[in-house]
Amino acid sequence: MSNFNLLKSKAKSKKIREMCLKINHISKTSHLGSSLSISDIINILFFEIINLNKANVNSNLRDRFILSKGHACLCVYVSLYLKKIISLNDLYNYGKNNSILMAHISHKVPGIEFSTGSLGHGLPFATGKALYAKKFNKKWHTYCLLSDGELNEGSNWESLLFASHHKLNNLTIIIDYNKIQSFGNTNEIINLEPIEDKFKSLNLDVVRINGHNLKSLFLSIKKNSKTKPKIIIADTIKGYGVKFIENKLEWHYKSLSSEQLHKALNILR
Repeated sequence: MSNFNLLKSKAKSKKIREMCLKINHISKTSHLGSSLSISDIINILFFEIINLNKANVNSNLRDRFILSKGHACLCVYVSLYLKKIISLNDLYNYGKNNSILMAHISHKVPGIEFSTGSLGHGLPFATGKALYAKKFNKKWHTYCLLSDGELNEGSNWESLLFASHHKLNNLTIIIDYNKIQSFGNTNEIINLEPIEDKFKSLNLDVVRINGHNLKSLFLSIKKNSKTKPKIIIADTIKGYGVKFIENKLEWHYKSLSSEQLHKALNILR
């Protein structure tokens, strides 16, 4: 596990979650639970895996990242700030009129490849990027992060079939499997299980891990597949890090009051 410092990475995840809480309170926007759910995944991607920084943000040689669950953009924006790609003033204006930081992720923001909002659009785009890179022997890698509820969209399954057929081993797909979507529990709306068997049947390289175990995230994302697209099922907790937010559907929509912010910061893990 060379060049990976677990204590430093844990501190980074906590910092990301702390800033998500504060900006959610300031902006009075939704989707806090979704941002906290992916905080550890985004930490590992942005600070350990993807070659994205202020110097290469406009380079054609950098890796590509697509957040298909575009409503969880706050976590990504916080990470871009911590990487000094956007300013603190930008972050404080998140979700406000005339801000470049819209409440769904936008390609107008430096470091963002593709605008998403309507679910099911990110993976088709990411698959196209990966096909282009493979066809023209480009060395960069494409990473795409989806929600579990988003797997209700047929466009994702078409993309998985396409990626498998073309053996896009330069594509890594991560499923934020927090098991709650906008109107209820995922297994009650459209049950995805047995999810591993479904993906394996498509001839994908399938890995299932604890999506809040930083070491497991690092090792599983770092190791590229040699012949197939890789799909990582990351078992996560919606609202992770704050007990009164965890696994609560209402935090798909609510924002923190001053009292709740103070309470959340005191119990943040």
